Amino acid sequence: MKLTQSVPSYKLYLFDVDGTLTQSHRDICGAIQQVIQPHLNGAAVTDEFLSSYIGRHLIDLFVDLFPKYTTEQVDALIQEYRQVYPARNHSSTTVYPGVREALSQLKGPKTTATTKATTTTRIVLEKFDLHTYFDHIQGTDGFPAKPAPDVLQKSLDLFGISPEECLFIGDSAADMEAGQRAGVKTCAVTYGYGNVEEMTRFTPDYWIDDLRTLLSDR
Repeated sequence: MKLTQSVPSYKLYLFDVDGTLTQSHRDICGAIQQVIQPHLNGAAVTDEFLSSYIGRHLIDLFVDLFPKYTTEQVDALIQEYRQVYPARNHSSTTVYPGVREALSQLKGPKTTATTKATTTTRIVLEKFDLHTYFDHIQGTDGFPAKPAPDVLQKSLDLFGISPEECLFIGDSAADMEAGQRAGVKTCAVTYGYGNVEEMTRFTPDYWIDDLRTLLSDR
């Protein structure tokens, strides 16, 4: 992995949210811990472990934690999380350094591509006054989550821009795989929750450690 010094312009920018725009693991992991603790029989699961699942669907996490649970039991955990997480009001979430500057100065339409539902994504962006920088907000609503390309394809269809003219910025292997499957260019950020070695498997087009690098070729 070698950091990219300059990223060319694209006609559409797609952004992951958790681990790319917002440092949100304290709220996400805190909500998950609250949900799973009664099911662990005194065992402990670290926030570091939980953070490695950020960006993937909750099904993946809960099935791995509780492989003997039925589909109905896993669905119940997911529904409980969806009540607990927003109740935290994102009070322990922050915006990464450089994000506001990059979004405010980056020319061209911008949209999101996140595993969060669209309504939840909008609430988070509005809370941190990031929503004004986006032309569209797209979450995962009733269709396959990343690494499936569906959430990216929704925005590609909306804007009518060919995939090779779009750049997807994310922090996980699921992001890089989704971008690759959608046919867009991919940019991996090194400061999020993803594993660098796992992201490398999907050969991101760019590697950056600060979102402001997107402005360096302007």
